[in-house]
Amino acid sequence: MSLLKNSVLTIVNRKIEVHRFNSSRQDALLPAVEKGTIIFIGATTENPFHYVNGALMSRSTLFQLEPLTSEHSMEAMRRALADEQRGLGFMQLHADEDALLHIAAMANGDIRRALNALELAAMTTAPEPDGSVHITLGVAEESIRRPIVKADESTQYDVLSAFHKSIRGSSDAALFWFLYAVEKLGMDPMTFIRRLIAACSEDIGLANPQAMVQAVSALDAYRNNGWPEARLNVTQAILFAVESPKSDAVVVAIANVMNTIEELKSAEVPLHLRDTHYKGAVKLGHEGYQYPHNYPGHYVRQEYLPKQIAGKVFYEATEQGNEAKIRHNQGLRRGL
Repeated sequence: MSLLKNSVLTIVNRKIEVHRFNSSRQDALLPAVEKGTIIFIGATTENPFHYVNGALMSRSTLFQLEPLTSEHSMEAMRRALADEQRGLGFMQLHADEDALLHIAAMANGDIRRALNALELAAMTTAPEPDGSVHITLGVAEESIRRPIVKADESTQYDVLSAFHKSIRGSSDAALFWFLYAVEKLGMDPMTFIRRLIAACSEDIGLANPQAMVQAVSALDAYRNNGWPEARLNVTQAILFAVESPKSDAVVVAIANVMNTIEELKSAEVPLHLRDTHYKGAVKLGHEGYQYPHNYPGHYVRQEYLPKQIAGKVFYEATEQGNEAKIRHNQGLRRGL
């Protein structure tokens, strides 16, 4: 019970982000939350579905707070300049508009950061002969630096997801998310190269098999040349993939096979497909295989699947890119 009491006291008496509670502390809150003994109000800057227990989430109402804008920061700074009791109104301050705009832009929606920068500018600027303080753009630039970009685990997953989804439809977006993640967030380029290789089969496949060649070549270039030298090679592979015809037939084929495997209790290899490289194979009935290269077009109609699923079709080529030719050949083989 002491664990519950300590957790409740922590919530009531201190401001704490709920993701800092370990799993056992979050679990300890459940009985009290269910009975209404406590009113649980938690806050987190992380993705709550990644860091908050599912049981606690299901008993809570989730409110998503959107980031503040530069306009909010501008309004807050103007109030601070005018407020003589809680702000900087007691000083003879004059801030140029471009100075305030710069601070607001650099604060990136963080009003506390904007106000701290404004106060720093006011306190470190030498007053004019009449006692007034003039905050110019130059002063503002010295008072606040480039904003810190949020790059937590949840954000990195989101950026990687945006990159993969962009491969399916936008060269511009795919390049943006890739370079933003690597150059701005400091993410490993290898993470995106691996995802690109996966996408070449998941979203392109045999519609343009050269996309896989480009992606793997980019991987080799990165391993051999390093970063940033391999940036050109990876960019080329990304553009090649995005601009390739798309097909998810590989993914569908895998799913079809896996579903059939789950339905089958077992699968016997047809006798004519079994190994014949030993004496006695024919006596066991391992015969009847027709060697395709001995037939016109290097193809002969025969069954390759287990008896239970004979004639089953798993891979259906699309009409995209190179797969159009494959689809044509499939139709010839099936007599369509």
